[in-house]
Amino acid sequence: MLLSSLPCRGAMLLLLFLTLPVQGWSKDTVTWMEAVMPPYFIQSGAMKDQGYGDQITRIIQEGLPDYQHEEMVTNVTRHFYKFRQGEKVCSVGLFRTPEREEFMYFSMPSFLTLPAVIIIRTTALPQFAGRTTVRLADVLKSHTTTIGLAKDRSYGVSVDEVLKQHRGTSNTVEVSGPELSLNLFKMLIKGRIDGILGLPDEALYQAEQLGIRDQLMTLSIEENLNGYEAWLSSVGCSKNAWGKAVIDKINAVLSAQRPAERYRAAYERWLDPNAIEQYRKVYKEVFLEKTQ
Repeated sequence: MLLSSLPCRGAMLLLLFLTLPVQGWSKDTVTWMEAVMPPYFIQSGAMKDQGYGDQITRIIQEGLPDYQHEEMVTNVTRHFYKFRQGEKVCSVGLFRTPEREEFMYFSMPSFLTLPAVIIIRTTALPQFAGRTTVRLADVLKSHTTTIGLAKDRSYGVSVDEVLKQHRGTSNTVEVSGPELSLNLFKMLIKGRIDGILGLPDEALYQAEQLGIRDQLMTLSIEENLNGYEAWLSSVGCSKNAWGKAVIDKINAVLSAQRPAERYRAAYERWLDPNAIEQYRKVYKEVFLEKTQ
């Protein structure tokens, strides 16, 4: 009698197994933090999801099939609140700073971008002594020049060190909230600020979108010209056991994908054609050699 009941018991166990809640078998979720900062991320319009941040995030997601992936669009301040809280969040293209390393793990470099510049109206060049390369420290000592920047955004270690001495002064205007890049450009055109800290690709994108390309120019920042540190940024995840495991897997994806043309082209497509030859040289000789 006992033996004859075994098939029935087996069927019941199988039925019970199949009706267990699916939570135990669902994939772990990585939430990818995005900001409204084209052409880094483009959330709307004809070029939606074609930003270089969109492209690299997608490549990394494809290499992490064991995870469920979600995107969250919010301002930079909110990003770092979630990182500090240890939530299951990551973001591509973050500058690695000592302050951030207190609450984030970082991958090997995930981006090679041209370093931050000062974006100005062409008519304002005499205000900067007619120079196309300037020391940011000197610019911010001026009592007549106001520079706009995004709250809680890093512009690279060297520039950040200069900004520490001047944040909160009359020489800087910090902007937060959505559409901060667009809002800064509108402030610049209206003459409310004299310059913006940003990346060259931001300047080109916003100038074209606003139809003012011939009205803007960029000034190189001397503090960014010592080496390539300001060109390199990484994927960051929350500093906990979960984040460390994800970063280790991301590093494996980056090692495999960074040499590929598709990966390099994600940012290269936003460059001025005259800059591509130099960019490819630095990409090969600097970026691909950085594995930490």
